[in-house]
Amino acid sequence: MDSQATPRDVVILGGGLAGLTLAMQLKRREPDIDVLVLERRSEPAPEAAHKVGESTVEVGAHYFDKVIGLGEHLRERHLRKFGFRFFFSEGRRDLDQVTEIGASRHLSVPSYQIDRGIFENFLVEEARRRGIEVIEGSVVRQIDLAESSSNAAALHRIGYTHQGEARSVSARWVVDACGRAGLIKRKLGLAELNNHPAHAIWFRIKDRIEIDRWTDNAEWRERCDPQARWLSTNHLVGKGYWVWLIPLSSGSHSVGIVADPAIHPLDTMDTFEKAMDWFKTYQPLLFDDLDGKRHLLQDFAFFKRFSYGCKQVYSADRWALTGEAGLFLDPFYSPGSDFIAISNTYITELVSLDRRGERLGARTQVFDQLLHSFYESTMALYQDQYAIFGDPEVLPVKVIWDYTYYWGVLAQFVFHDRLADLSSLAALRTELAQCQALNVAVQDFLRQWSAVSKKRNPAVMLDQAELPWFAELNRSLNDTLDTAGFAARIRESHARLTGLAAEILARALDDHPELDAGELGRLLAALSPAPGAASPERMLPEMVA
Repeated sequence: MDSQATPRDVVILGGGLAGLTLAMQLKRREPDIDVLVLERRSEPAPEAAHKVGESTVEVGAHYFDKVIGLGEHLRERHLRKFGFRFFFSEGRRDLDQVTEIGASRHLSVPSYQIDRGIFENFLVEEARRRGIEVIEGSVVRQIDLAESSSNAAALHRIGYTHQGEARSVSARWVVDACGRAGLIKRKLGLAELNNHPAHAIWFRIKDRIEIDRWTDNAEWRERCDPQARWLSTNHLVGKGYWVWLIPLSSGSHSVGIVADPAIHPLDTMDTFEKAMDWFKTYQPLLFDDLDGKRHLLQDFAFFKRFSYGCKQVYSADRWALTGEAGLFLDPFYSPGSDFIAISNTYITELVSLDRRGERLGARTQVFDQLLHSFYESTMALYQDQYAIFGDPEVLPVKVIWDYTYYWGVLAQFVFHDRLADLSSLAALRTELAQCQALNVAVQDFLRQWSAVSKKRNPAVMLDQAELPWFAELNRSLNDTLDTAGFAARIRESHARLTGLAAEILARALDDHPELDAGELGRLLAALSPAPGAASPERMLPEMVA
């Protein structure tokens, strides 16, 4: 039955986080656009929905708030995150006597702990309020993609069932946002493995995990204002793994283990009972907290190999993939919502160009290359890096570097609405390429450093809020910049990253003069400042032996 005789401008397959926010972004950009969202789920999601992706960082939070206009909902129904926090607590029951990485106070730019069930149910209602048709309980059965780049009038056709009735709809654009099912990806053979074989297990407990109560040390508690470390995305780290603790506004707590299978095989943690045994050995304080709450377990799941690539995400034939239907990196640093923001922005730009009658070929290729470039740059933060996670000397340096790269480059492009500004990208090509090369070289050098570091684990809080340049970099995301000011900002970030890389190299060589500076040394020799040159201010936190 052809129940949708009138062609739609855009049909989005999947009414989850990626699909619904894309629909709303398109509607904000093009108020008269006709968008249909087909969502398989027929009932509202449970409040504590069993989905990875509760923790947002600055780019994703900015996208939901400023680009989509959901700030009021975020502030009223979800928890403001107290940043990322890391504890080198493997095998320890004295949390106040290990190295902690985190901020003692909130930094300027907010991020949130998202209760995905609450959020996605709200998104369905909000999309409908904004004039977007969402058909829940619709199962896509067939996708016929047209070669519309050679025929401007050609339409895609989607067959689906709804309440047992076969239906079909034609559309100028079709976007796959159906998650790991990857309907278009499978149809076109676009799936691509990467070299990051990490796995994850995760579950939810219907109770708070208040890490602040894990010690009665008042001085330790008072280091933070508010005294609410539990509101952070807390990471309990060790060699080859990290454990997440994420609070949810529904009263549940999300717990996960993400690990390198070469160090912590999946079969040691792929049931709740096995995970509890694993915690007893590696994170006994968490075991102690959870042991009496076993009856409050809400769900449990695992992914054997969660990370993957995709050969192509945008096409001049007017189809696209977004969210987990395209690429997925790693939950460390919570980049999932960030990449939804970036991908949806490129799709919105392409649809708008098409509605203005502009040719898509070259722009589609550029946007596809840019998204893959962001993916590859971010992947360097994870690939072969899990052995570093248990190193209290090197991981704090890595975290500072990774934040500086993220806030100084990628986040600047998003916050200042320059993702699709090809003239700025072209003008800054040299600086961006050098930043990317520096990042790869620094990640490689950090691995070498960790192989020989002493891994001292003193009772100290490495307070990111007490690094003035670091707090200011976060605040600077809120600036308003013209084109010249934006170019100056990226060049400033390039200089900062160069100086920070030099300081990292100098610190490591000071402790371990036998280390080979390698590619990092060669890159710094070609840039300014020269290797070992003093930065205008010390950038790394002082390590206390």
